Amino acid sequence: MKKFVADPSFWALFPGAAIGVLAVEGINEAARLSPEQSAEVEALLKSANAAALAGLDQGAALSQYRPVAVWREAYQKFPTKKGARCSIEALLKRVSKGEPVGSIAPTVDITNAVSLKYALPIGAEDMDAFDGDLHLGVMAGGEDFLPIGADEPDPPRPGELAYYDAAGAVCRCWNWRDGRRTAVKDSTTSEFIAMECVDPARMDELKAALDELAGLLERYTGARVVAKGVVSQACREIMIQA
Repeated sequence: MKKFVADPSFWALFPGAAIGVLAVEGINEAARLSPEQSAEVEALLKSANAAALAGLDQGAALSQYRPVAVWREAYQKFPTKKGARCSIEALLKRVSKGEPVGSIAPTVDITNAVSLKYALPIGAEDMDAFDGDLHLGVMAGGEDFLPIGADEPDPPRPGELAYYDAAGAVCRCWNWRDGRRTAVKDSTTSEFIAMECVDPARMDELKAALDELAGLLERYTGARVVAKGVVSQACREIMIQA
């Protein structure tokens, strides 16, 4: 049995935050869709790119756009690696430059579409690769972490916020950089998916986005949702795998 736990150290920093959690099994990362399904997913991503662009104030800096600004502020509350930014900022930056987020694979396209539509960060990890429970909390510093695409370890700093398990860090600077050990691959069939919100005014949007993502993954990738819920101050943990 595995669960996801947001530690007291996390709530001390972000008492009004919430994490939407999906745990899915039987997901097909290498799914080959029918032409009709491919067209539907392509339309979802195209519509999400358009919605994201429409939401931006073209006369203002991206950092002033509220869904980005709240994360810029959040990243000031704990030590980060220089240049670390919330994952949604990277997607919106591309859109703001007239470079729509393109198609990669069905699961990635669906996740990006929901992330763009709701302007919320979403990350996925290979749940079977977790060593025990998954946590979100403040690091002591020096925990084992090998970033995706890197050859050398790059451990968290003391006081940094990260997802972690018994073997080390899973994602550094909250939702900035994933590690190789738990990265999703074509062979992955069980996934933990996190959708974070630091703006208390957007909790209804978080729940709507979570429901939409679950439905789309079930419809197009064969995923079976085994856990779905919102972790908050009122409910700080959720079972994710039997």
